[in-house]
Amino acid sequence: MSNPTTTARPATPTAVVVRPAQQASSAREPGRIVVIGAGLCGLACADELVRLNHPDWLILEASVGPGGLASSVTDSAGFTWDLGGHVVFSHFGEFDRLLSELFRDDELLRHDRSSFIRYRGRWVPYPFQQHVHCLPVEDAAACLDGLALARRQGRVVGEADFGTWLRATYGSALVERFFGPYNAKVWATAPELMSSSWVAERVAPVDLDQLQAASTARRASRWGPNATFAFPISGATGEISRRLAARLGSRVRTHARVAAVDAAAREVVLAGGERVAYDHLVATGPLDQLTAMTAGAPAGVRAAAGRLRHTTVAMVGLGYRASTTDVRSWMYFPQPDVPFYRATNFSKYAPANVPGSDTRTFSSWMTETSLLEGTRVDHNVLIDSCDRALRRHGLVPAHAPLASAHVEVIPYAYPVPTLSRDAALAEVMPWMEAVGIYPRGRFGAWRYEIGNMDHAVKMGIDVARRLVTGTPEELLTASTVTAAGSRS
Repeated sequence: MSNPTTTARPATPTAVVVRPAQQASSAREPGRIVVIGAGLCGLACADELVRLNHPDWLILEASVGPGGLASSVTDSAGFTWDLGGHVVFSHFGEFDRLLSELFRDDELLRHDRSSFIRYRGRWVPYPFQQHVHCLPVEDAAACLDGLALARRQGRVVGEADFGTWLRATYGSALVERFFGPYNAKVWATAPELMSSSWVAERVAPVDLDQLQAASTARRASRWGPNATFAFPISGATGEISRRLAARLGSRVRTHARVAAVDAAAREVVLAGGERVAYDHLVATGPLDQLTAMTAGAPAGVRAAAGRLRHTTVAMVGLGYRASTTDVRSWMYFPQPDVPFYRATNFSKYAPANVPGSDTRTFSSWMTETSLLEGTRVDHNVLIDSCDRALRRHGLVPAHAPLASAHVEVIPYAYPVPTLSRDAALAEVMPWMEAVGIYPRGRFGAWRYEIGNMDHAVKMGIDVARRLVTGTPEELLTASTVTAAGSRS
């Protein structure tokens, strides 16, 4: 992981300062650019600096290899797992261009999304709200009545919490049956404690007239940017970061954990005491940890960063000695008797995710369970619970031998868009940029709505262009840095 830590302390003033000789300058002479974190945002930033012929940069990565949240691991049984559900789709030409440079077309598998929600013993196509005709008759009628009432009452005006927004948009019946329990489960937070400013394309719209005219034969909707997606033929999602880091070379320093940032001196302090000078610092780790480790951050900025909240996710990967026959991509589980909120048919994504690419013999399911920050996880209990749930709901044959069980606990999985998030960002982000620190990426920007892989790459490219050429950032605009409530 590329997260900085707050446990180490700054080295003594006698520590050596690493400050290389001045090299050829770019058009704006931005000086030395240091990047914290070799996730996709940090790697894309460095890659764009190379493209812009800016020679003076360095990536510091705490982990043993690149990737951050987009890493993949192979367990001792030969099953490969991602750190949570990732698929490759894009809003941006820059991300498309990068993929085309890193992969030949035949090195990416293409899929049509096939996703469902488990509800009362049946599979309802995703998005749930567009397929109420697939529900039991009484539930479908209640949901349609609720939608009609919500339409008559009109949308909420002004800022609203997420729970209020959901009820005003979809009606109480849909909220009670799906949106309420699912969102409380995935966020480990009540929707009423979350803002609705992040929604944008993350929550599917619904057309009441179409629903009322729909038949049970209606096909699953193609809504959303991930209706089709790609996946590396081998190496899983982490292969993207590995290939990108490989072409950047030795200036991607691993085992280099940042323990402190001295904003006044423009130096980062590594866990071993080494000091690394910078002119501009692009920080892709968690914003709350970055603020806590930055000397000179005002008390108000520290307090604001301390109000940011995130989820922890336990990824339980379960490999089975049973052939891969299910054609679906992933499934959602709002019910409380299932520990995970999502199960991904990972051997369908790519045969190489199972030993020997042998999907006639093996299958693999990747589950994600959201936890409150700091929750202790009993791996054995969670493995057993996830295994039982997969079998109980028919995703795995009842007597299929379990060939592998692998657990990855991701301490920082998703930034939660709480009611106080935008106000906190509006205080923290401008101060950071005023002292030459640019927090970017899923947890640097702390904005779930721009937290996908393509967003991370775009943020990294944008900030590199801004620092070298002065080009305004397109995704995380000046207005969102100074008033984080507005959406791009």
